[in-house]
This record gives sequence, structure tokens and C-alpha cells, in this order.
Amino acid sequence: MILLNNSQKLLALYKSLARSIPVSLKVYGSVYHINHGNPFNMEVLVDSWPDYQMVIIRPQKQEMTDDMDSYTNIYHIFSKEPQKSQEVLKNCEIINWKQRLRIQGLQESLGEEIRAAAFSNSVKVEHSRAGLFITEDFLKLHASNKSMLGSWAETGQPDDEFERKTPNFNYAQLDISYSGLVNDNWKRGKNERSLRYIKRCIEVLPAACVLGPEGTPISWITMDPSCEVGMGYCMEKYRKKGNMAQLLVRHQKYLCQKNIPFYVSVLEDNKDSRRSVGLAGYFEAPCEWHQWTCYPQNLVPF
Repeated sequence: MILLNNSQKLLALYKSLARSIPVSLKVYGSVYHINHGNPFNMEVLVDSWPDYQMVIIRPQKQEMTDDMDSYTNIYHIFSKEPQKSQEVLKNCEIINWKQRLRIQGLQESLGEEIRAAAFSNSVKVEHSRAGLFITEDFLKLHASNKSMLGSWAETGQPDDEFERKTPNFNYAQLDISYSGLVNDNWKRGKNERSLRYIKRCIEVLPAACVLGPEGTPISWITMDPSCEVGMGYCMEKYRKKGNMAQLLVRHQKYLCQKNIPFYVSVLEDNKDSRRSVGLAGYFEAPCEWHQWTCYPQNLVPF
């Protein structure tokens, strides 16, 4: 595999990946953040250049110091020929199979190759899937291959349409001081490693919330290093009142203005979240979100 670290080549890759949306979204979103400051210190590997068949996004080596931290030890993969990816994935120089890690992609056909590569390295694999949701606005914007610089922190206050409709509720940037609140209510979190990860996401990536009458968040969403909007949650008292849908609509307006890629994954049985993303204008993509959580024999959880 070739390490792609030239800015012009990375921009060319980003534009090329746009032609494979939605199945390329995991790596497309990762390359976006790499091209805009690389806040998570990720790197890009391709099997060849410029005629690549496979792209792997992974953290730089200095990031992966904790063998148990699968929030950091995460790989995003896109392949034009998933059925031929096994030999690449087996390579311990490319995937550190000695660590607990997660592989994410939007191609179910990668699963067989990942399992075979994991088996050859004596690694246990757990697979999970979810629906992938995108918007027409996103597709229109990113088909144009535009690229705009700018940070969440530098952006002015959003318009006050939401506040006019709901005067006791205010749309705001999610403050890092609420990381613990997010962690306590994140199904995949509730531990110290997830808390560190959440703090980092809120600090360097777009994260938004609705502040209730008491001035504390009643609903929130964050973004991950692959531009996936997630960790969405609404306090039980305020559910089924359109609060999450309003938050998603307001946040996606900002993301569209800055031309930041965005998409959402929702579990099949999460009816409330599916309703919220539907009300916010998202539709289910033809491909699914997939995650393979991998455990070396000595790190398999009980």
C-alpha cells in the first residue's frame, strides 16, 4: 500500500471518491477532515495511484498507543473490488491485528474478506449493521466537488428562526463541558475511553445541541472523523415533540453552507430515530452502514 500524503493527490482522491457516493462515504468524509486540518491525525493508504482500487483510512501510528482503545484504533475502508481485498487486510503492517480495533465501511461484501483476514491472525470478529441515511441537499452539493475552508468555531451565530418558533429553546454549539452527559447517554459509550473520544469530537468537529428552559442541553448531535453525524440523543421528557428533527434540520443547514459532508446511521429497531431523520429530510441509502469489531485472542471481552 502507498501512503498518500501529498495535498494535491489527497484533493484528487477526494474528488474521485465523490463519484462512488454513497458506498465511499466513510473514506470520503475522512479525507475531507484530513484535507481540512486533519484534527484526528489520520492517514490515507491506497493500493496504487492514480488508478487505485482500495482506500484505507487509519490513525497515524503515534495515535494508536492503547491496544484496548477501539474508539481510536479505527479503520475506514472503501474498495472497488471488495472480493479481492483479503490479502491487503491480512497484512499486519496495514491493519494492526494485535490491537482491539474497529473496521467501518458501507460495503457488506467486505465482511467475508475481513473475517478471513482476522481468522488468519487469530482474531475474533463481531459484526453490526445499521441503515445509512443521506439528504438530497448533500448529494447535490457534493456532486459539484466544491471544497470550502472554515471552522465551526469561526462561523457566526445561526439565524434565529428556530428560536422564534420555540422561544424557551435555543440552538447552540455543544460545549465540551457536556461531554460526560453525552457519554452517559451514548449506547456505545459509558466508559473512560469513550469519554476521551467524545471530548475530542466535540472540541474539534461540528457538534450542536438544543438548550432547554434550564439552559442545559435537552438534545444533541456530534460528528465523527469520517463526517458521520451521530451520538444523537434527546432527553425523554422532550421526545416525540420534533426537537431532534429540528436540531438535525438546523445543523444540516450549517453543514451544507460550509459544504461539509454529512450522513447518519440508524439501527433498524430504533424507530424514534428513524422517524426523526425522516422528518429532517433524510432518506435511506441503497447501501448499509457496517462495523466489524475485532478482538485478538488475549483481548477478547468476557
